[in-house]
Amino acid sequence: MYQVIIADDEAKIRNGIANLFPWKQLGFEIAGCFSNGQEAWEFTLSHPVDLILTDIRMPIMDGLELSEQLLPHTNAKIIFFSGYQDFEYARRAMRSGVFDYLLKPVKYEDLLTSLTRVRDALDKEHHISRTSPEENLSYYEKIISAVRSYLDKEYQTATLEQAARLVNLSPNYLSRIMKEHSDSSFSDYLLKTRMENAARMLKDIRYKQYEIAYRVGYDNPKNFSRAFHQYFHMTPSEYRARPNG
Repeated sequence: MYQVIIADDEAKIRNGIANLFPWKQLGFEIAGCFSNGQEAWEFTLSHPVDLILTDIRMPIMDGLELSEQLLPHTNAKIIFFSGYQDFEYARRAMRSGVFDYLLKPVKYEDLLTSLTRVRDALDKEHHISRTSPEENLSYYEKIISAVRSYLDKEYQTATLEQAARLVNLSPNYLSRIMKEHSDSSFSDYLLKTRMENAARMLKDIRYKQYEIAYRVGYDNPKNFSRAFHQYFHMTPSEYRARPNG
């Protein structure tokens, strides 16, 4: 697992990024969260860190100062995020050698894309191939793994027809493979993926319910609410209002 630290003076933001994102699925592990750049800098002096996500505006030591301190001494990748849509920040960030720059509120899809790029770069540096475990899978397991990977990433617009094209099979044959050789059908896995991502987003109050509906593939919020209720046996509003929601 690649080690990640997060630096942001807003507790809700750093905790939200740390707890709401499926880090382990992408090969990362949160090693620490800090409220300013100084704390993050001190942590890196005694701990191996592969990736640093940092806000720009922070007390004591800001993100730009942190990156300028770090980059001469570490190969860690740095991703900036900031609510300031100021080109000068982005230009200075790119000049200082940071890996990426994301605007707040950080969108899930943008962070996913950036982290995938970071992981690929780290894998290349460490000569790690992530295709080798696939060689031990059976024919059907390879198909199911490819389809599920597609659904995990493209659940908003995923279709059986597109999945079938990806694995060079007919839709009917792929549907039969999913039913006979996995623990869920294509439609069941797609529904599960959409609902779990909806539940994750409901925990973040920045997302409106109609926006969540659209993000998980429902043009009609009423259809989304109906599907969510059937899956979780409660409405999206009830789920969001739970004490542990």
